[in-house]
Order: sequence, then structure tokens, then C-alpha cells
Amino acid sequence: MSQARLPPCIPLPLEHKLLVTVIEKAKDWALMHGVGMRDKKHFTKDSIQIAPFVLLPSPFPSTEFNKAVELQPVLNELMHKVAHDVEFLEHTLQNALQVDEFTANLYDIWIKVREEGITQSISLGLFRSDYLMQCTEANVIKQVEFNTIASSFGAITSNLPAMSRYILRQLGHGDLIKKMPENGALSGLCSGIIEAYDLFGVANAIVIFVVEEVSYNICDQRFHEFEISEKRPDIMIHRKTLNELYEETTVNDKKQLILEGRPVAVVYYRSGYEPSQYPSSREWDARLRVERSSAIKCPSIQYQLAGTKKVQQTLASPGVLEKFMGTGATTNSVRDIFTGLYSLDFDESGERAVDMALADAERFVLKPQREGGGNNLYGPDVREALLRMRHSRERAAYILMERILPPLVSGYVVRPGAPVPPPLCDLVSELGIFGVIIGTKEKIFSNRQVGHMLRTKLADANEGGVAAGLGALDSPFLLDS
Repeated sequence: MSQARLPPCIPLPLEHKLLVTVIEKAKDWALMHGVGMRDKKHFTKDSIQIAPFVLLPSPFPSTEFNKAVELQPVLNELMHKVAHDVEFLEHTLQNALQVDEFTANLYDIWIKVREEGITQSISLGLFRSDYLMQCTEANVIKQVEFNTIASSFGAITSNLPAMSRYILRQLGHGDLIKKMPENGALSGLCSGIIEAYDLFGVANAIVIFVVEEVSYNICDQRFHEFEISEKRPDIMIHRKTLNELYEETTVNDKKQLILEGRPVAVVYYRSGYEPSQYPSSREWDARLRVERSSAIKCPSIQYQLAGTKKVQQTLASPGVLEKFMGTGATTNSVRDIFTGLYSLDFDESGERAVDMALADAERFVLKPQREGGGNNLYGPDVREALLRMRHSRERAAYILMERILPPLVSGYVVRPGAPVPPPLCDLVSELGIFGVIIGTKEKIFSNRQVGHMLRTKLADANEGGVAAGLGALDSPFLLDS
């Protein structure tokens, strides 16, 4: 079956001289507006280079875009309920915990803080739900994953619509910019941090961003700091690694997390989502110290556990959504965005899933309990991994997901250091919708959708993470039905 296509926003290819000229302008616009990253090969804090971007905005059906936007508060609340259902999380994760050390370590922290009594009942979620379109008679969105920690690129992609509008005007197509939705992701995400800070309600408190030892995605992180500083000059932000948190923070008798003599109101994780970010026990001790404190966590440990792939798979099982949402049209709308998700536990359904994948590995993706991109297995690798793990407990740390086949679109990907002009390529796009939720088990204070991102990759590339060097930043061009 041939893969469906969507029309590009303007006729392609572009004439060579025009293409070279507009790419030069676009690169300068990107650098001068912070659409950049640090160079991984020649790292220096003194410069940034352009982040990979798609020259022209990519088409996306307006009905499906609006559907994703409208569903985000519903999904925020669903994940909030999941995170506060102790019995559900325990039951859902029990097999994965036996074979996935990273998830087990997170889970152990959750148990300890519950046994001691949770000091801070308020959680802050800056979430992102990611979708690909599934090629059908009418292309429809299907959820790839739900991110509950370090949901990135809200800041940089807030600049992408303005960049795309500039490029379209330079190409003589300024009439098309009305098809591009505004993107308030940066402002919306920062408003969540500010609201949590105010709920903490302690004068002179500070905010900590937990960051990697080396931050390549510096623009995306710093823009959050700049935005908060502009809106609220009274809020002081510190960037600290997990190791620095271990060395520099304490918890006082009020259970406040203290840094440089000041209480911490909010701890916002831009690191801490994968095993390599916990190279020693110090990082795990720091995470436990934060979780034991009165600081509002973004995310709290239970939010991070709710974002595991195993939870995503279980929510797609018959009757599970109804447990959290009841029956009705809204529940059906959520179920409609799920693709086929299958457990690999050692039971009858798990064996059926293994047999199904071995019979037709190209139909599936094998996903571990990981955030951050670059961890999934595709095609022949699915078959090889399942043959290796078939009789091993290791397989319970994965889920099996039906592969989504999105429509193709022609476009140009501009990358730092690559020859100009780039070739015209077949691309596919993944839409992310950002959401903010703040609440306790008993009460939700805020719940809203705040913006979007579009991440585009070459059609023959399996992974699409921009920070991992595989995808490119993009902006949606909305197509009428």
C-alpha cells in the first residue's frame, strides 16, 4: 500500500537561487531569535548554532489539530487521576519493576515518601501529548506517547510561527500566514511555574531548574528563565544538576528544601528522566531529598511514574479508561486516539503479543519505559529483541505498539553545517500539545492547554528527537477538511 501524501503549503521545488537566498535569511532569523542549540561536536558556552528546522511550515489537518488541543485538558486530568491512584500504579507497574531498575528506583522513592507522609500534596505538571497522523481515508491523530517530565521545546517552538511567517512573506506567499496558529507555549508553561510558586506562598522563596551536566538545548531552557524573570522579577531561578542538589541543599525542620539560605518553592526537572542522569547514589539521594521536601515538584514522583509506557499501554486496555473517566463521548474521544498497545507480560495476552510481533515485526514498535527519544526498536530489531527476550523477564519492561503510518509531505530540512541547499525530501510530522495542571489528590487548581510543537523528520528515519539530532523543528500549516 502506497503511503498517503499531504500537499505542501506552496508549490515545490523552489528555484535554486531563491532557495539559497531564503535559507540564508532563515538561518540568520533563527540565530537572532534563539532558534538554536549548542554544538555537540565542538561544545562551547560562547556560541550557539541553528537548531535543525524545516524551511516551510508543514501541513496538518485543522480538524485533527483542534481535536488534539481540545483533548489536552482531558488528558491532563486523566494522568493526574492515574498518578494519585496508588492501587492502579502498583498493579500496573508490578512486572516492569522486577526487570527495570530505573523505574524501580523511582518507585522506591514514591514508597518512601508515602510511608513517611507526603509533605507537599500539590503537584505541577507541564505535560506534552504527542501524536502522529494515521493514514486512513480521513487522516486521524493517534497518540505516540504522553510526556510527564522534561517536556521540551515549548520555548523555541513558540518562535517558529513568526519565523515561518517571515519565510512565507519572503517567498511572496504572505497571504498564507492566516493558516498558521499562534503558539503561546512558552508563556503558558511559565505561567504554570509562576502559579505554583504563588501557591507555595513563602516570601523570598526561589525556583530550581534541574539541568544536565552539559546543556545542549540551552535556548529552550533559558527562555523559560527569561520569561519568568520578565513577568515576575521577584522570582529568582537557580540552575542545578542533581549532583549539585545533593551537595548544596538541605531540608530544615519545616521540611523546606533550602538552597543558599532560601526556601525552594518549585523544582522543575529538565533532567532526571533517564538512567544516565543518575550515575551514582548521590543523584538518587538528591531526588529523594527533593521529594521529601515541601517544594512543589514538576513533576512529582507519581507524575513521572504515570508517564511510563506501561501505564500508557494499560490505559488502552478495555474498561480501564472508564475506571477513571466514566462512560460517555469524552471517554470515547480519548479511546479513539489510542493505537494498538499490547502488554508483554508472561501471561496469555503477552504470549499472543509476542507471536503477533514475530509474525509481522514491521507492523510494530517495541518501547521501553524511557523518555528522551532514541530508545525504541523498529522492524527487524523488534524481531531480534523479542527472540532474545522471549523467555526472559526483561521483556516485561517493554510494551508493544502498533506502528503508526503518517502521511508524507515534501520539504526542506535546514541543518547546521549541512550543504546548502538541502535536497527536497519526504518528511513526516509529529504534533505535540502542551498542557499545564496543578493540583492535589482532592482538588485541581488549574488545568489548561497552553501551546503546541511540531517535530518533523525524514520519512525513512525511525526516531524524531530534535535534541537527539534526529528531527527538526517545524510549525503547522492548517489544512481545511
